Amino acid sequence: MTKKQSELLKQIVFLGPAIIFFTLIVFIPFIGGMMYSFTSWNGVSDNITYVGFDNIIKLAKDESFIKSFMFTAKFTVTSVIISNGFGLLLALILTKALKSAKILRTVFFIPNVISGLLLGFIWQFIFVKGFASIGELTGLAFFDLPWLGTSNTAFWALIIVTVWQTSGYLMIIYIAGIMNVSPELKEAASIDGATSWQQFKDVTLPMIMPSITVCLFLSISWAFKMFDLNFSLTKGGPFNSTKSVALDIYVEAFQNSRYGTGAAKALVFFVVVAIITAIQVKVTKGKEVEA
Repeated sequence: MTKKQSELLKQIVFLGPAIIFFTLIVFIPFIGGMMYSFTSWNGVSDNITYVGFDNIIKLAKDESFIKSFMFTAKFTVTSVIISNGFGLLLALILTKALKSAKILRTVFFIPNVISGLLLGFIWQFIFVKGFASIGELTGLAFFDLPWLGTSNTAFWALIIVTVWQTSGYLMIIYIAGIMNVSPELKEAASIDGATSWQQFKDVTLPMIMPSITVCLFLSISWAFKMFDLNFSLTKGGPFNSTKSVALDIYVEAFQNSRYGTGAAKALVFFVVVAIITAIQVKVTKGKEVEA
């Protein structure tokens, strides 16, 4: 066996199973979904009628889809800014010489390993029962708000839980980036008379741009694809005011039995998210500097 054949065999052995499972679990269903988006299939019957681009064209007049898309865009912008800001703040604090830094990193990271579906049910109890009890004891108006009762408070309830869940994961990535910043650069800036804010703005921030690129990409994709937390915490209520696009697709395909329309929504949604994330990566990649 030649060296080239040996390398090919190694690639097949190590990459083969991953490629097979990716093809079966991701690629084939994705292609199937694209095909069904051009049909009027209800998801059950054998009668599949090809309708071309009718499903996609109708989305322009679908109030439910437009409303859910506007909510998702608003939710994404808000959660991405807050979760990244909070994650970066935690990273800056926990890269200092603190004795409890390692323990705190673990504590802040733990919410990320809990299922979004489970988090939704836990926080539903907290918002309805826990906050009400605290409000009675303290008299603070913040805890007496109808957190899941109005569209505005339900939106912020989703933001609170999302930031609580994701900021710890983003914190770890930011910590890795901050720890890779050369101490000599900070020392040189300090000698030149730069303040702590100037050191962060002109030295640390440009040097951790690769971490920012990754964190923005992850947080944007998480926010756009939010489903389990939305489903378990608010179920899109009240009055569908907090229904995300992912939940709208689920309702359309599996509750309204319009699988073709649901697949068309998913296809449009995929294209929009792909374009947004591609632009984000290109912009932030362009701001990265070499050490």
